[in-house]
Amino acid sequence: MTDLRFKRDDVLKRLRDKIARKEAILVCGAGAGLIARLEDQSGADIIVVYSSGHYRISGHPAIAGNLPLGDSNQIVYDMGKNDILPMVRDTPVAAGVYGLDVTRDLGRFMEQLGELGYSGVISFPTVAKFSGDMRRELESVGLGFQREVDMLALARQKGFFTMSYCYSPEEARRLAAVGTDIIISHCGLTTGGDVGAREQAPLDLAAERTQAILSVALEEHPGVIPLCHGGSIATPEDAAYVIGHSCAKGFVGASSVERLPVERAIKETVAAYRAIRLA
Repeated sequence: MTDLRFKRDDVLKRLRDKIARKEAILVCGAGAGLIARLEDQSGADIIVVYSSGHYRISGHPAIAGNLPLGDSNQIVYDMGKNDILPMVRDTPVAAGVYGLDVTRDLGRFMEQLGELGYSGVISFPTVAKFSGDMRRELESVGLGFQREVDMLALARQKGFFTMSYCYSPEEARRLAAVGTDIIISHCGLTTGGDVGAREQAPLDLAAERTQAILSVALEEHPGVIPLCHGGSIATPEDAAYVIGHSCAKGFVGASSVERLPVERAIKETVAAYRAIRLA
């Protein structure tokens, strides 16, 4: 496999050095080249590319990335090749790989991602988003969470740094057991804006959920880098609260970085232009 643009050990060392300096980690989602370029220039620690970013930047709810609306892995390949990776110079980029994809040899696919310039893999979309009958039926036919865990283990063997969202303490334990480098407590669809969730649990409950998930990951694998994401964590102040009230060492911002600020900025700018009056 071609050498990755950023080596796993170097990425993890840089993150741990920041934590040692009491600086929070920031991972940013990017659904377009402009967004990626600005995140790169602004000092994001990692940029993540996944199908939800494609839908989000096209004006749709990010949760569309979890639905059978397109070929998620092909979307990530094309976005990286054509839009994101050419814009990024100094930041490691992780690809959202759908571990349940039965149409691909994922080992070969990861090699193709590495050749493009991706340096990390995050498990997304994820079956962990589902529950009830749908989840039970997927698990019963071998299309369950373990396939995603195995995919991350394969990605690590290929030299990628690995990341995963996590919705429960049990999932956290399984992810940590295979050496997943970065585990992210997921508190649900981000609130706010035109297509965000209308309601989510308040910040104190988000912090409790984050602590419950990430503490288990750290018990299983103390070397895990624990981060938080989603739900009511929608601003820097929200992220600071949850980080301050849990064992999270940073934040993953997707809608909160590339959608909500853009919605506000464009609406305010258009309003300012519309306010111009003729003499």
